[in-house]
Amino acid sequence: MGTEKAVNVVVVGDVMLDSWLLGSAKRLAQEAPVPVMSLEATEDAPGGAANTAANLVALGAHVRLVGAVGDDACGDELVRSLRLRGVETDLLTVPGRRTSHKWRLVASGQLTARYDEEDLDVLSGQAERELLERLTAALPGADVVVACDYGGGVFTPAVRRALTGLPLLVVDAHAVAPWRESGPAAVLPNYAEVVRLLGHVDGNADRLAYLTSRSDRLLELTGARIVVTTLDGEGTLLHRSGRPPYRTYAQPAPHHMATGAGDTYTAAFALWLAGGATPEEAAEAGQAAAGVVVRRQGTAVCTRYELLRALRRQEGAVQTAERLAQLLDEHRRRGERVVFTNGCFDVLHRGHVTYLEQAGQLGDVLVVAVNSDASVARLKGPGRPVNPCEDRMSVLAALNDVDYVTEFEEDTPERLLRMIRPELYVKGGDYTPEMLAEAPLVRSLGGEVRVLGYLPDRSTTAIIGRLRSLPEQFDSA
Repeated sequence: MGTEKAVNVVVVGDVMLDSWLLGSAKRLAQEAPVPVMSLEATEDAPGGAANTAANLVALGAHVRLVGAVGDDACGDELVRSLRLRGVETDLLTVPGRRTSHKWRLVASGQLTARYDEEDLDVLSGQAERELLERLTAALPGADVVVACDYGGGVFTPAVRRALTGLPLLVVDAHAVAPWRESGPAAVLPNYAEVVRLLGHVDGNADRLAYLTSRSDRLLELTGARIVVTTLDGEGTLLHRSGRPPYRTYAQPAPHHMATGAGDTYTAAFALWLAGGATPEEAAEAGQAAAGVVVRRQGTAVCTRYELLRALRRQEGAVQTAERLAQLLDEHRRRGERVVFTNGCFDVLHRGHVTYLEQAGQLGDVLVVAVNSDASVARLKGPGRPVNPCEDRMSVLAALNDVDYVTEFEEDTPERLLRMIRPELYVKGGDYTPEMLAEAPLVRSLGGEVRVLGYLPDRSTTAIIGRLRSLPEQFDSA
């Protein structure tokens, strides 16, 4: 991830095409009390395993998708759509088979109907052999394999056996019991699927209590090291041996907006695991990614940038130096490049914003260290800062390109630099790298130093000077 080599992911499973028929409805039909919709647009998107693959690419992975489609126009459109999204497709075309196609009718923003065209027959012997050849060729070099089993006929016993013993196998399946012998690292059933696995449950039972009390049993029945039970709009519960279940929380969204959110969750969860995250961190990544797509109409993907922003909002951009160092270790474990800058940032102006935008584009995580009020007073003199440190940090944290903000009390950020060890240290202004006292330290820590220019006549001192030269207007503001 990040600026390093992309994670290699093989996705295998049941692919489909999602089509959304969008329009407005202003009257009822004469034939029956149903809305008459004026069709205004049709949107097609990869669905099922294909949606998981598309999300993984959007999150920064290199993806190879193995599955089966029919010899039909729907299959052609699905392949075209996947290639446009950067997915390396290895889809077997099976003569006489129908590509799964799910249609949704949305009238004036309301989902009014869905109808499916699909072939759920198990692959024939010849098709199975050809699919196994493609899968066997795809597996070497994969950092993680994601199996998306929605009962579409791809996962014969032989295909599941081909996935046995993999270092990292993540399974999203409607029925997880058949996967036990494959020894998956993680399975991701929803609550209804868990109930079918465990047996009958009182419909009035508390879902969290029910799952928590059966955590060990879930691990035993699935044969997985990790079980993530999804709770629809209530988040997820992660189970692993020797630990209490870990809960993530979802933001409520209408059911029809959640189409494909499970695929997005699976993609982010698997990618974060492959990048070295803990299962709990991977669960938070999955939840955050799903939270991005449920705000959108249709079958959507979450980009890596959007996910990192969502995770930052959960954690909070303003951090203590100690917690920030821990967070940055997690980013580096995922191969991300840390950019560091510092300053007073008293009266934020266009020059600041432009320079921070440029800094943010030079890496994956931008950290801004802000001088404390006492430090600003020592550096700038009486009457400064104009804005207290808490306010200055809050404004910086609201900028899209800023990932983390922290405070330092000293006149220079040397202590922070030793803690954070940035790959790149940037400053804005009329400097050369040799003029920066921190440059030798950064280089000794293995980092690079770069200077970015301010826009002409854009400085805090100049702005404050102009304001003070207009005392009447300033006092009345």
